[in-house]
Amino acid sequence: MSRLIVVSNRVNPPADTGVGTTGGLAMALSAALREDKGLWFGWSGNTVEEYTGHISMQVVGGVTVALLDLEAQDENEYYNGYANRTLWPLFHYRTDLVNYERSFDEGYERVNIRFAETLLPLIGPDDIIWVQDYHLIPLGRELRRRGVKNRIGFFLHIPWPARRVLSTLPRHNELVESLFSYDLIGFQTGEDTEAFLDYAQHDANAEVCEDGVVKAFGNRSRVKAFPIGIDAADFATTLKSDKAEDYRKLMVKSQDGRKMILGVDRLDYSKGLEERFSAYETLLDKYPDLHGELFLLQIATRSRDSVDAYQDLRARLDTISGQINGAYATVDWVPLRYVNRPYRRDELAGIYRAAHIGLVTPLRDGMNLVAKEFVAAQDAANPGVLILSEFAGAAETMKEALIVNPLSREDVAEAIRQGLNMPLKQRKARWEALMENVETNDVSRWRDSFVEMLKTPIAELAEAG
Repeated sequence: MSRLIVVSNRVNPPADTGVGTTGGLAMALSAALREDKGLWFGWSGNTVEEYTGHISMQVVGGVTVALLDLEAQDENEYYNGYANRTLWPLFHYRTDLVNYERSFDEGYERVNIRFAETLLPLIGPDDIIWVQDYHLIPLGRELRRRGVKNRIGFFLHIPWPARRVLSTLPRHNELVESLFSYDLIGFQTGEDTEAFLDYAQHDANAEVCEDGVVKAFGNRSRVKAFPIGIDAADFATTLKSDKAEDYRKLMVKSQDGRKMILGVDRLDYSKGLEERFSAYETLLDKYPDLHGELFLLQIATRSRDSVDAYQDLRARLDTISGQINGAYATVDWVPLRYVNRPYRRDELAGIYRAAHIGLVTPLRDGMNLVAKEFVAAQDAANPGVLILSEFAGAAETMKEALIVNPLSREDVAEAIRQGLNMPLKQRKARWEALMENVETNDVSRWRDSFVEMLKTPIAELAEAG
């Protein structure tokens, strides 16, 4: 009997769904594996002096979890290096922050080989393998080199860059070639899919067939967009919890009659937090009548503190937030509340529900599940307004949000003003359309559509078409 094997850089046991902040990958995979007696394989997050290939096995929530430890050098070169100093900024169009070193590249290849060799004995003849995200792009190639004939799929959770951006990466052609070891390559949006196909055609002489099959490097792969969603039903249950209600009441009390604008993000330069703070400052400067009538609560959970770019970002945000409060705060009003601590998912649910404006303005994002959680948390009788960056993957389908260019301070400031003044009838109409999208395109649909297509050989897809 076939199993679904999910492989990701880090493994977050499915039983931990009550705890989380903005980690879309962990939440989505937890929901996806909840119903499957499958295997979740990945790095434990721990380092050892010498790599042994030892696997730690446990069963959590009906899912077998397999963990391996890496060496400190692996973490530095593969994770902190190539994944987060090279690929992450490149794929988010921050070529100015890309740090490419040969040792990073070597560490990335080495860890993907270790993943392949350690996973190999666990693979049954009928298992379906689903590899997640940019950390493990070469894994399919390494499994094929070791004789794995199983169907293997890959899903990218972050944006795929435009052809000219990707071509700045040394050995970019080899990275793309490794993707053609997968039977199915999934992206978040149609735009990402088109960017990949553009590269494949112009730089790899690929043949793109009408049925979505792409032929390149002597292989054939199916390429398609699979927009990820949240577990809408589970989130609705979370929203009814005592903890969520406690936090909703806490936020309503702390508002003291003021309107709350809410941002919830991982502290990352791709999230546009500096630009968001500047847009909020523009709003305060342009509309003095709003002083004392609203505040921005920005929750920005710290991450990747060992990477210099993140340390620099945190310092800049501390400075900007201090400047805004210094210029506009009064003895009884603080316009910007900036918080770096993480919150549980049920706590966030209550915070979302109490907000009047959800401000989701990344400079570039694969999808952004915070946008969908904000919508799912709203009171149907009096919903808040979602302001969404045109560069978030979610904007492709969540068109009823107020779509903004996050690089324009005036654009974002005016959208906040519009959201604050939006009549109830219009807010409800926009929210109802957004909520229908969140419920319809949930994580179960994402999982089922990807896995079903992965199970179907390309020849059969062509015959069905």
